[in-house]
Amino acid sequence: MEFRILDKIDSPADLKSLTIRQLETLCEEIRQYMIECCATNPGHLGASLGSVELAVALHYVFNTPEDKIVWDVGHQAYAHKIITGRREAFRLNRTKDGLSGFPKMSESPYDSFGVGHASTSVSAALGLATAARLQGKGTKVVAVLGDGAFSGGLAYEGMNNAGASGTDLLVVLNDNQIAIDKNVGAMHNYLLRLSTSTTYNRVKNKVWDALGANWLRRHIQKVVKSSKNFFFKHSTIFSGLGFRYFGIIDGNNISELVEKLRRVKDLKGPKLLHISTVKGKGYKPAEENQSVFHAPGKFDIETGERIRTEGSPLKYQNIFGRTVVRLAEKDSRIVGITPAMLSGGQLSDMMKAFPERTFDVGIAEEHAVTFAAGLAANSMLPFCNVYSSFLQRGFDQIIHDVALQNLKVIFTIDRAGLVGEDGATHQGAFDLAYLRFIPNITEMAPINEIEMQDMIYSATLDQYTGPITIRYPRGNCLGLTLPDEFKSIEKGKAERLSRGSDIAVLSIGTIGNQVIKAIEMLGQDSSKVSHYNMRFLRPLDTEAVKEAASGHKVIITVEDGCVIGGLYGAVCEALANEGTSCRIFGMGIPDKFIEQGTVPEQLKECGIDAESICRAMKYFF
Repeated sequence: MEFRILDKIDSPADLKSLTIRQLETLCEEIRQYMIECCATNPGHLGASLGSVELAVALHYVFNTPEDKIVWDVGHQAYAHKIITGRREAFRLNRTKDGLSGFPKMSESPYDSFGVGHASTSVSAALGLATAARLQGKGTKVVAVLGDGAFSGGLAYEGMNNAGASGTDLLVVLNDNQIAIDKNVGAMHNYLLRLSTSTTYNRVKNKVWDALGANWLRRHIQKVVKSSKNFFFKHSTIFSGLGFRYFGIIDGNNISELVEKLRRVKDLKGPKLLHISTVKGKGYKPAEENQSVFHAPGKFDIETGERIRTEGSPLKYQNIFGRTVVRLAEKDSRIVGITPAMLSGGQLSDMMKAFPERTFDVGIAEEHAVTFAAGLAANSMLPFCNVYSSFLQRGFDQIIHDVALQNLKVIFTIDRAGLVGEDGATHQGAFDLAYLRFIPNITEMAPINEIEMQDMIYSATLDQYTGPITIRYPRGNCLGLTLPDEFKSIEKGKAERLSRGSDIAVLSIGTIGNQVIKAIEMLGQDSSKVSHYNMRFLRPLDTEAVKEAASGHKVIITVEDGCVIGGLYGAVCEALANEGTSCRIFGMGIPDKFIEQGTVPEQLKECGIDAESICRAMKYFF
């Protein structure tokens, strides 16, 4: 497709001379360009399709990069990237050495704040705005907050502080009624009621737009507020937080959006512009299947059909979803909890089978953990299903609300290890280390889908007490045939997979399969290597560790978590007072943030792919 206007846009400055009609054409071209790029190079498509007009209007009205735009999460920011000098680079979005899938300060001066997790935009924008005020600058600051992200506690903390501070700040609430799955919670219901309160909004907008003089507007605002309370008594929450509220307007109407942004741009104090957009706007398959097209993978542009690899094994997420349903069928204490990752974590299986025992609490990881603790305190058996990088937000609650009270909450930690194209903000690099030092916790990680199924089952047994974590990666399993019956795994017990003479390799989790491949690559020298599948980081099988140290010259630990503080640290600590002469060499994610790329590329970068492990073993022969 020919992009007559888009091909001439190399920076927001190029937007300034365009007419509204040309902006409309530009938005159509940006949508088509995003669809073409994402069909073959997958990304987060749906939300960005819905926010094209918003990105264009913000850069058209504001003087970026001097003025600052903070995008919450970044799922909405593809159009922003395309019109800020990264049009051609966008073709390599989310690839190794290409663009990050999220706004990133080191990537562009137009990315005023790096984002990856939801609900951060208001707090960051308030910091930017406050800094500008203290420095005597006239910088305008805008936070773009999705209605899904508005379910997160940090958004409320930022709004509360911003409203009380009186700082010049514009929050654009981009309301499309869906995050990945349908939004939930009282705030979602409130926004829905507000968006359907057409009588109040019609009266307010007509009165405001008809008035020209500021003094007359100030007087008439009292009447408008009275009409607001009459027509919709719940609409004062934003004014109660200290924000002047404007909306709701059509966020996919570039003319209306530009006009409203111009009107609120120079108003002093905290302001909130409530816009309504359509996730997947302009591409019928994405509008009709909004959850699927949040991040659809590769797809056929003409039909919208996703391109799948035939005969692919189940994903680890599928194993979790199926196993927890089977267990819940026999144990009425089992409940499932997810912070807005119902389909991503496959707890949707539980929701279908037991909707009364499945809870999507919104983007609220801290609440999810403490909610699970409350359930456990009253004799339920909660499975709290959270992505590894998102669980970091619930760290305090894990310590104080779960572990301190020794409550049995089973944390199934999805997307552990290297996650691929989502990059540094989403890598599950730290959970092994940041959970290991917490008293009462049991930490385990399966090497394959059979062991994962058995670990989930074993966690429900009486021999397992207190908080329990089971970590597993994003992506496909090995394709093993799952037995019908579950098998109990002894708590804290490692498994020796092979016996050798010189080197002991201790691995934990699915990275152990790279070790198995590496040993096979040794050929005849494979007889020199023992391989221990540790399975548990806490309690660590110290007997297995001592056995490995006493019978071999070298121990190599392998983990797909940060090498600092994880399995390597645990093994070193276990042997520190043993007086062993055995050398210990740690292999894992190094002391840096790993950027986007494929998982194989990231494994190689970290030196924990089969070839790198094989070279390390040969070095110690």
